[in-house]
Amino acid sequence: MIINTNTGSANAARILAESTSALQKSLKRLSTGSRIASIADDAAGSAVGAKFSAQVTRLNAARSNVGNMISFSQTQDGYLAKVAGALERMSELAMLSTDETKSNSDRSLYEQEFDELQDFVTNVAGKDFNGTVLFSSNNLSVAVGNSDNGSAVKIAMTGASLTSANYIGAITISTSVGTAASAATALTNIQTAISQLASDRAQIGANLSRLESERNTISILRDNLSAAKSRILDVDVAEESANFARQQILVQSGTAMLAQANVIPQSALRLIG
Repeated sequence: MIINTNTGSANAARILAESTSALQKSLKRLSTGSRIASIADDAAGSAVGAKFSAQVTRLNAARSNVGNMISFSQTQDGYLAKVAGALERMSELAMLSTDETKSNSDRSLYEQEFDELQDFVTNVAGKDFNGTVLFSSNNLSVAVGNSDNGSAVKIAMTGASLTSANYIGAITISTSVGTAASAATALTNIQTAISQLASDRAQIGANLSRLESERNTISILRDNLSAAKSRILDVDVAEESANFARQQILVQSGTAMLAQANVIPQSALRLIG
């Protein structure tokens, strides 16, 4: 029976400290929802989880980029739908002006509306979306992700220009319905413009279809990466709750046993007396 060194108490204290540390770690996991309470718990998992988290953040940004490009293309088509209506009316006015029973004075009445529609189409050609010209022959690119070497992966959207030959230029500069001859020329130019408009709207529709597919793909990848990140970083509450209850019991029993270990040396007093 030893008084100076209470090995039982020392062992009980060490075990209690370990149980207390495990209880605190379990408490932190449950309170934060994170499986990795400290980087020492899973250094590799923490690093992989951080990479997943960064990639998910980039995908969210890419999805926002694609969404903006979808809005851009929808705005394009909205304006072109109005231009289509204007061109249809202009072709109607040109056809009416080819009527030989009408005088040039009559045609001047058609010319007034025709000129206003010309101005409308010309103004549409200069519209922009957040400072970016809506109708240009230049192809716009949108970033949809990043490659393994870190560079951005982009897709190009074919541009739609309202200033190409035989389109706005032919309609607004050299077209008139003031005479029967000029009305016939105007009708030909407008038919060419309508064909070009149909082609541009078809291209915008194709762009929108591609963008929707890209957005869906990004969403699927983002969801899968988020699930992978969750398996690494997020705590299983049911499992950790069971572990928390276990550590609580160990701390309580360890505390009781430490108290008993501290009482044992007092039995030596009976031998001395």
